Amino acid sequence: MTFPIVKTTRENLPHVVILGGGFGGLYAARYLRKAGVRVTMVDRHNHHLFQPLLYQVATATLSPSDIAAPLRAILGRNQVQVLLAEVTGVDTANKRVLLADGELAYDFLIVATGATHSYFGNDAWSRHSMGLKTVEDALEIRRRVLLAFEQAEREPDPERRRALLTFAIIGAGPTGVELAGALAEISRNSLSGDFQNIDPRDARVILIEGMDRVLPTYPENLSGDARRVLEKLGVEIRTGTRVTNIDATGVDMGPEHLSARTVLWAAGVEASPVARSLGVELDRAGRVPVTPELTVPGHPDIFVVGDLALVKQDDGSTVPGLAPAAMQEGKHAVLNLRRQLAGQPMQPFHYWDRGSYAVIGRGHAVGVAFRRVQQSGFIAWLAWLFIHLTFLIGFRSKLAVLLNWAYSYLTFGRSARIITGPAPLLEARAPARLPGEAQGVASPVVAEPPVVRDAATPAIVPY
Repeated sequence: MTFPIVKTTRENLPHVVILGGGFGGLYAARYLRKAGVRVTMVDRHNHHLFQPLLYQVATATLSPSDIAAPLRAILGRNQVQVLLAEVTGVDTANKRVLLADGELAYDFLIVATGATHSYFGNDAWSRHSMGLKTVEDALEIRRRVLLAFEQAEREPDPERRRALLTFAIIGAGPTGVELAGALAEISRNSLSGDFQNIDPRDARVILIEGMDRVLPTYPENLSGDARRVLEKLGVEIRTGTRVTNIDATGVDMGPEHLSARTVLWAAGVEASPVARSLGVELDRAGRVPVTPELTVPGHPDIFVVGDLALVKQDDGSTVPGLAPAAMQEGKHAVLNLRRQLAGQPMQPFHYWDRGSYAVIGRGHAVGVAFRRVQQSGFIAWLAWLFIHLTFLIGFRSKLAVLLNWAYSYLTFGRSARIITGPAPLLEARAPARLPGEAQGVASPVVAEPPVVRDAATPAIVPY
């Protein structure tokens, strides 16, 4: 008796759909190579973004192409189909991904859609402040910062000029600290001598934090060291200060109003809204409490990794929202997926903590290295530099970033000081709040988000 020979084609292989081309999704796609499955990655951007260096695009040190690479170019050899689409939800009952313009069937799903800005219920503040999560965010921040100096050069009114040269950063986690240090260096060094009517060194960089110290997730001695370096750079630090409103004229901190035309938001993030469609109860930051195997409870065919996942460790703590954690989770999700295909039991995830670093200006950083060794100063900065270069995708990116860093370090120059967007001279001047003008109804205080991951997640790069 003979049996018909069934030829294996890509169409009848198990279909694995990956949502998101960040660190978790990218590493999952890479480790699915030779797994005997058909892989499709869906992302609303066509590129993988190295978020930890996004603040350097925002502060004109690097260009977007230095820290981003096309997904198709990265995954081409892995035979991954890449779809540019907007994910609106997941139909777990029918095993379909819902897109803005269609749907996509899956056998296994890896959700790695990351996080977005969180204004803690005060979404109206987003109209007057900028967060930092995408290339578009970074370019808009760079535009606003450089444009503030250009407008100040033409502003005859001293009060308006002072407001234009005031930069408020809300949130003193790693992203806020790194932005503050970079902006201070721009005004004190990079732009020195570029203007005739203003002195860029008169610019005020004000870092506002609701907790009692900067870098509150770091050891106290490193937090104190970071504060001393920031103050030496000229950054004004206000800890224990709660923001009650943000409008077109600046920031309210209780009864005090700070006139600032550029307000940057680095206080917190929340998980992608895709998580709401998975049919499980989320934590207060919108993350999915996954099983030890990184699957959605009741759905062994759905894995969640990266910032979207709430992963508990053996000691009860949660895995931090860092790039290396997302990489490890993406790899482990694939391990368990392959074990399912082989009919083997899945294995629990164990996070290997390699430490974390935050850079503070030129030649200085603080960090907790592997085995909890604390580092500070130039040595920590060199370690931070090496780690970032290691994680960058592609030789060209590593070389470009290294050359730009060398140029910036030796000359204090910023090689990407280009203003893009609408013609600056056609923009109307922002209104000024006159003495005695009503502030309106203050929004609730937002200094102590319960489980919100620091917005610096993209700005901390551990080993």
